[in-house]
Amino acid sequence: MSVFAAILLGLAMGAAFGFLLEKARVFEPAVILGQFQFRSFLMLRVFLAGVAAGLVVLAVMTGFGWAKLSPKALLPMADIAGGLVLGVGIALAGACPGTVLAQIGAGYKDAWFTLAGGILGALAFTYAEPTLRPVLDMAGQGKLTLDVVTGTPFWMLALGFAAVLVAALVGLERWRPWREEIGAEADGLLPPHPAAPPAAAVPAE
Repeated sequence: MSVFAAILLGLAMGAAFGFLLEKARVFEPAVILGQFQFRSFLMLRVFLAGVAAGLVVLAVMTGFGWAKLSPKALLPMADIAGGLVLGVGIALAGACPGTVLAQIGAGYKDAWFTLAGGILGALAFTYAEPTLRPVLDMAGQGKLTLDVVTGTPFWMLALGFAAVLVAALVGLERWRPWREEIGAEADGLLPPHPAAPPAAAVPAE
């Protein structure tokens, strides 16, 4: 694949990803913060559905030899530190690297500041990475994957995990139907928490 074709493919996939984010209302700050506060599980179910679908596609493509996996090295320290920093940033900003562009497209003006902060953070890490590398590489396991450890073909593991995720999604839907979480008007706004006290009436002047 040429560089130009790869760029076009990346743009097309990004546009499709943004379109689906907007339709699923997962880009809404209220939905993102609701997930972090365990008041809404809309974001979790959308991403788990994406993971399950991706596992099925990868199982088919690798099973028939149409694609080859290229796993990255397992770096527990880097994964833990990066996950914590990213999670704190998402909770504070109400956006993540995948949703900030959708927020900009939807007209959220403060999303421009989130995007600028993400770019500055990436630049800062680029300069700090040589210093941090010894710490991030600690306890590294190399390219260690579950199929190699268990001796099980990847496609079997992928389909098995996909089935588990689908079962979890069915249970989650029965527990918290998505239509109740997304709001009566399907605008992405979260309904009041069941345990929240009613708002006090403001006396008229």
